[in-house]
Amino acid sequence: MHLRDLATLIDAPIPPSRWVAIPQAAIQAFADLTGDHEWIHVDVERANREFGGTIAHGYHMLALIPALADETLIVEGVRNGLNYGIDRLRFTNMVRGGARVRMHRVLLSVEPERGGWMTRHRFTLEIEGEERPAFVAEALFLLFDA
Repeated sequence: MHLRDLATLIDAPIPPSRWVAIPQAAIQAFADLTGDHEWIHVDVERANREFGGTIAHGYHMLALIPALADETLIVEGVRNGLNYGIDRLRFTNMVRGGARVRMHRVLLSVEPERGGWMTRHRFTLEIEGEERPAFVAEALFLLFDA
């Protein structure tokens, strides 16, 4: 999809990303990177005993947006793009160690802004076999023509 045609996708169906496993090794790596070593994430024995398994960090799951979003939609004709922030975010379910997730995306708007195009997207991270998603977020990206 070219940037000049992006608005035609507003509220249109966009296929989800592939399924991605969240192994304990990735949870541990995120804990090491961020310094968040809360037992529910990294103490496998205790988490299994007291909680039925480890839980991935919410911000770890949020950090999957760039890679998985690119699997759902590639926008051509962009010189560069900036992550402009998140207006709304709710963590609605826990992702257990070993679970699989995939990203759903809805383009909500495309508006001229600051010499580029402000795009608003709703990202929903589905957890395989779960009714509620891991999160729902409205993210903004500022895209500039090539």
